[in-house]
Amino acid sequence: MRPSVGVVIPTRGDRPGPLLAALTGVLAQDYAGRVDVVVVADGVPAFLVAQQVSMPDSGADSGAVRGVRVLGNRSARGLPGARNTGISVLGTDLVAFCDDDDLWLPGKLAAQVDALAEEPAAGFASCAVEVEYGDRRVPRLAGTGRVTHRHLTRSRMMMVHSSTFLFRRGWAWVDESAPGGQNEDWDLALRAAWRHPIVHVDRPLVRVRWGSSHYAGRWADRIAGLEWMLARHPGLAAEPRGAARVYGQLAFCHAALGRRREAARWSLRAFSARPGEPRAAMALAVAGGLVSPRAVLHALHVRGHGI
Repeated sequence: MRPSVGVVIPTRGDRPGPLLAALTGVLAQDYAGRVDVVVVADGVPAFLVAQQVSMPDSGADSGAVRGVRVLGNRSARGLPGARNTGISVLGTDLVAFCDDDDLWLPGKLAAQVDALAEEPAAGFASCAVEVEYGDRRVPRLAGTGRVTHRHLTRSRMMMVHSSTFLFRRGWAWVDESAPGGQNEDWDLALRAAWRHPIVHVDRPLVRVRWGSSHYAGRWADRIAGLEWMLARHPGLAAEPRGAARVYGQLAFCHAALGRRREAARWSLRAFSARPGEPRAAMALAVAGGLVSPRAVLHALHVRGHGI
């Protein structure tokens, strides 16, 4: 028998259309094993979310078992707590995440389950993504079938995205101390890769939709999240390329808040770690009033990249 899979979909209840699409994408997976879906309402009564969620046609074979339930966040308010609430109520062999504004594409679940089965020592899987921004869709591949801890210290590797995560139950919990829920997925991936390289299916099997994120523009939270990562994972500062990336992001966030002195300080650290770090240059351009942070992000997003 195929292993059972539990899927956690956190939501604030303010994106009913994308939520229903995310749920439909999960239920439509051509997977012969049992799939249990838990929609976790964060900061809103569960019954309001339940009213938004009709039971879409799964499109799956009649022999497949699908179950959906909606419950409120029983842990710390925020994305990490909502994810942990979902994990805690599942009794499945495997656990997966899907954000309420993302979409699983056909074949996602079966491909990852097969990849995990081929490497019994592994406990965590991801896959490549397709970034949707406006009317553009850009594939983002990792170029590898194994994502190591060093991969994730050198680069955030955005294709190792929370909506791609599939792991053996008991392998991972989300750290609820992440400030504002920032970088909880990067932290989780780093901890998983430290135990064993992440099995990666390098095909775009998840569509990540940009443009409606709850985190966009929350510059102070992003600063706190990056500083939290530096404190939790010293290896980030020890890897020049990874350090320059984080320092450049910090410089950009400070520049977006109009903190020119802090933007210059972090830019200098970024250039010291890696001369020519592009994020530091972008930060200085924003701090100098040459371009707006929104314009920079738009130019990056249409290419499937973030800051």
